[in-house]
Amino acid sequence: MKDEVQINKIKKKGRAGRVVRRTLLVLFSVLFFLVFSLYAFCRMLLTGPSPTVRDQVVLSAMQASATKWLPGLFIDSALVQEICERSAQVQEEVISMGAMRGRKDQENDGENGEAEAKEDEWADAVDGMIYKTYNGSSFKAYILIVKDPSRVYVGTSSDYKSGKIGARIFDIAESEGAVAAINAGEFSDIGGQGTGDTPIGLTYSKGQCVWNDGLKRTFIGFDENNILHAADSMTKEQADALGIRDAVSFQNGNVLITNEGDSVTLYYAEGNTGMAQRTAIAQREDGAVILVVTDGRTASSFGATRNDIIDLLVSEGAVVAGMLDGGSSAMMYYKDYYTKYDIDVESLDEYQRQGLTNRYKAFTKPRHMPTFFLVAPES
Repeated sequence: MKDEVQINKIKKKGRAGRVVRRTLLVLFSVLFFLVFSLYAFCRMLLTGPSPTVRDQVVLSAMQASATKWLPGLFIDSALVQEICERSAQVQEEVISMGAMRGRKDQENDGENGEAEAKEDEWADAVDGMIYKTYNGSSFKAYILIVKDPSRVYVGTSSDYKSGKIGARIFDIAESEGAVAAINAGEFSDIGGQGTGDTPIGLTYSKGQCVWNDGLKRTFIGFDENNILHAADSMTKEQADALGIRDAVSFQNGNVLITNEGDSVTLYYAEGNTGMAQRTAIAQREDGAVILVVTDGRTASSFGATRNDIIDLLVSEGAVVAGMLDGGSSAMMYYKDYYTKYDIDVESLDEYQRQGLTNRYKAFTKPRHMPTFFLVAPES
């Protein structure tokens, strides 16, 4: 009897083992098929007959720290570098300030004319801001226009001396008592694994220089007169002479719009077709600050190109603008926006219910970062 029981146990174990092995084999086969299909698809795009598609895929991959290695699997690194260098070539378009006003006024004109449109712009503003969304051809943008530029400042995650990891956007907004926030400057992020403990490039917060590593980067920030500056690079001496109060730095070549006198210059990069999640900050002629974040990495929203962002900002009346960190760092927070704008909470994901307006798309939780542009509550 004991021998029979023992034999049955062995048979059961054998059957269980076969089921496990077969299940693992099926899973491995499916995984292999998916990886092979993805590899074949990427290879087709990057080595296929269309240079336009190839360049777009390369530039989109290069936008994110976690995928910068991908193009090198299929094409020569020299070609990758050539595509990137070509995409960085800027074509300047100079228009008059009057033409910029004309573009904005044309959009705002209603039945009773331009004056009424301008007077009514802030009539329904909540928190002294206008919140809206925009659907582009390949992206969705989330836009906040802040009437009073003195409310916009740089918040920092720490003193950058203790090695403490960066803050998440929800935490910095709560600790600072901010009503809104977007991600801001650059930080070390090799392979998408950066902890956001320190920024890269010259950084100012609340009138103080809080970081200066001597690295030259695009410099974006406000002076003590609440005027936004965007420059290819900036030394501490130059920043102090301008009276900079709050500013961050981002990768070279990210000035989007500048103005001088009666001229506005738009820095288009016609070869830059890479689509990504983007963050940008701009200022209108009347001083109002424009904050923009776009979605990306989804079937319904691939992402925005550099030129998409410029066109969007121009349509909002921007006369100076700079691109900020993007990819999985691109986030906009607006406290209780779904209540203020009567948005169905059931349509939002877990992070949007915590205050994110955009949809966060990454394999990790929202990033730890060293700097943010925050919006203080109305006084």
